[in-house]
Amino acid sequence: MKIRPQVVKNTKKSQRSWRVLGIETSCDETAVSILRVQGSAVRVDKNLVSSQIPIHQMYGGVVPEVAARAHVVELIALLDQALGKTYMKRVDAIAVTHGPGLATALRVGLEAARCLAAVSGKPIVGVNHLEGHIASSWLNAANRRQWKFPLLALIVSGGHTELIFIKDFCEYSLIGQTRDDAAGEAFDKSAKLMGLPYPGGPQIARAALNGDSSAFALPRPMLHDGAFDFSFSGLKTAVRQTWEALSIDQREARRADLAASTQQAIVDVLVTKTILAAHQTKVRGVLLVGGVSANRALRERLGEAIKRDLRGVSFLPSDIRYVTDNAAMIAAAGAWHLQRGDAHDWKKMDVDPELDLF
Repeated sequence: MKIRPQVVKNTKKSQRSWRVLGIETSCDETAVSILRVQGSAVRVDKNLVSSQIPIHQMYGGVVPEVAARAHVVELIALLDQALGKTYMKRVDAIAVTHGPGLATALRVGLEAARCLAAVSGKPIVGVNHLEGHIASSWLNAANRRQWKFPLLALIVSGGHTELIFIKDFCEYSLIGQTRDDAAGEAFDKSAKLMGLPYPGGPQIARAALNGDSSAFALPRPMLHDGAFDFSFSGLKTAVRQTWEALSIDQREARRADLAASTQQAIVDVLVTKTILAAHQTKVRGVLLVGGVSANRALRERLGEAIKRDLRGVSFLPSDIRYVTDNAAMIAAAGAWHLQRGDAHDWKKMDVDPELDLF
C-alpha cells in the first residue's frame, strides 16, 4: 500500500515570492539548492551536488545501503554550505524528494527536511522526483518564455522512460511508458556487456563518436506499432548476442561500431514515439528531461525532428547542468505546489519508493 503525506491545500493561488530550499537524495546524488521564484522570474542562488559515482563504480552499479550512508555525511555538509550561519532565515519553504527512488536513500533527505520544518515552522512540500525532472526544463529562461500548455515531456533517466502529457502546472497524464527496461538501463546494461565502466550511458555515447551507427542491424522494438509505449529488453538481448558472436580480437576493434549502433537504435525509438505522441496530443511544446537527455545524439535528433515535423511546437530541453539529479529541479517543482497553496504535514510525511506522478 502506498503511503502519501497529507496535503493541506489552499485553492487560492499565491503570487508571493518564494525562496525554496530543495533537497534531493533519491539515488546516488546528494543535492541541496536554494531557488528564488516570483511568477515567471526564477533565480538559482545555490545548486550543490555531490555525486557518488566514484563510490559505486567499484560495484558496477548503485548499492542502496552504501548510497544512504554517503547521503548522511554529504547532506549535512551541503546544508551547512547552503544555509550558513543564517540557518533557515534564508528560505521560506522546503521542498524534498519523497519518491520514487531508493527507500533508504530517500529517507535520509526526507528526515532532514522534516527536522528542518519542525524546528523552523516553515512549510514543507514533498516532491515527486519525476515532476522534478519536468521542472528542470522550466529552470531555463528561454524555455519559460515559450512555456505554453499543453506540453509533452519525454522523461529519460536511469530507471524511467515515460511520455507525460502536461495540461497545466502539477496536472499530468501518463500516455506512454516502458514495458520492461528503461532507455537508461538499456544504455547501462549494454555498456557493461561491452566491458565499458559504470555509468554506461556516457561511455556508450563517447565510444559511439568513433563508430559506424549502421554497422550492426539492431532491432527497434515497437517502433511502428502506433502506440506510445516502449520496450528495450529485446534490444539489450540483441546487443548481448551480437557481442558474444564476436571473437576476442574483433571485440576491441568493433566496440565503437556496436556502441554507435546501440545508441542509434535507442534514439530512433525515442524520437519516433515522441513525435507521434506530440502529433496526436496537439501539444505546443516538447520537453526533453532526465539524465539520458544529456545524450547529444538524442538532443540533436529530437530537436531536428520537432523543427521538421511539428510546426509551431517548441523544443524545450533541460540545460545540461540540470539533466541529472539535482535539488534545483526539486525546489522548482516545490515552488509550483507552493504557489498553488499546497503544503504537507511534516509529522505525517513518509517516503514512497514507487510513488506515482498521477
